[in-house]
Amino acid sequence: MSRRKKARKRMSEATKARLQLGTFVVLLCLIGYILFIGIPIGVYDIGDIPEHIKYGLDLTGGINVVLQASAESGDVTSEEMQATVTALENRINNLGVNESTVSQQGDDRIRVSIPSIQNQQEALDMIGKTAKLEFVGPDDKVILDGSEVASAKAVQQEENGLQQYVVQLQFNDQGTEAFAKATQEFQGQVISIKLDDEVISAPTVQAVISDGNAVITGMKDAEEASNLADLIQGGALPLTLSPLQVTTVGPTLGQDSLQQSIRAGIIGILAVLLFILIVYRGLGFIADIALIVYILLDFLIIAALGVTLTLPGIAGLLLSIGMAVDANVIIFERIKDEASKGRSYQVAIENGFKRAMRTIIDSNVTTLIAGFVLYFMGSGSVQGFAVTLVIGIILSLFTAVLVTRYLITLLIQSRILNNPKILGIKEAPAA
Repeated sequence: MSRRKKARKRMSEATKARLQLGTFVVLLCLIGYILFIGIPIGVYDIGDIPEHIKYGLDLTGGINVVLQASAESGDVTSEEMQATVTALENRINNLGVNESTVSQQGDDRIRVSIPSIQNQQEALDMIGKTAKLEFVGPDDKVILDGSEVASAKAVQQEENGLQQYVVQLQFNDQGTEAFAKATQEFQGQVISIKLDDEVISAPTVQAVISDGNAVITGMKDAEEASNLADLIQGGALPLTLSPLQVTTVGPTLGQDSLQQSIRAGIIGILAVLLFILIVYRGLGFIADIALIVYILLDFLIIAALGVTLTLPGIAGLLLSIGMAVDANVIIFERIKDEASKGRSYQVAIENGFKRAMRTIIDSNVTTLIAGFVLYFMGSGSVQGFAVTLVIGIILSLFTAVLVTRYLITLLIQSRILNNPKILGIKEAPAA
């Protein structure tokens, strides 16, 4: 091939690379504007991610209560505590409050956090009550209540050759007598099971049950059967809950925290973008674009998964941004090392990524392990920190391996920054 044809080919490749790079940057700006600012299309508002992200109690205000559990019989068992947690979750969800958290602390305490609630006294009254379980006949009369249910378990049994999940109930003596009488009277009719006046199951009586054992069928899977058993068992709890510690966060204080967090995040991100641009120049420009892609994807996933963003969650988000930059720094240093040995840009990029990948993967995997441990062993805001950290680490690997590599290749092919000093490389590599 003649020199002229080679020159034409290089010019054609450079033009194509410039077009791809320019299109990428324009699309990135457009997507960023839509996601963070939003655009109206008819009656719909597309984008505006900040409005779709769920915020925790520390950012929106609300109530945080530590409850002391006690039982008339003496010690509180772990089964009773777990059933109480389930009953409280169901009760709070019925209020229509989003992103509330109920978690057990120690052997006999429960922490309840309810963000964005207006009537805090109502919340205290609501979470302090014991769940009321009732079996109601077709005549709307109560047959028996939760105090007469001795146990409720989700099991798997075979019926007509098919395995299905059911809930087994065991009544005490008084409940056994009342249920036997009711099933004899209401054969072929529905006996409703209500928790806090809400129907959670409505089985049809198929036979007289006189041994104090009942089976609720119609469960679609093990999770549904387990949830129903927990609700019934929770309704039968004799536990008394009393507020031990009550902390309220006003909406103004929460909003101030959110605004300060946003301001700090913007300042931190801009500082990182500027630093990486100054130190690595052309390669820093690519790192900045990849980092913006990372940030957009991170917020998009957080909104799509319904992750509740808290102050510790924001800390995890900013930490993962720093780690994403760290991956690019390692890659760039390896590329500069390869280029300084006189290798071509393409070879320097290939070798640089290969040498950097093991270090990047090792450092990120160890942090991922820590993130998973925090999530599964922690609770509340600790889990929020872990979730944003884990999402960020996985995304940083994606942007470092794919996005950064793609953009660096386009930058070299475009010949826009053909000066090695502009690229942050001391010596020009061989052609």
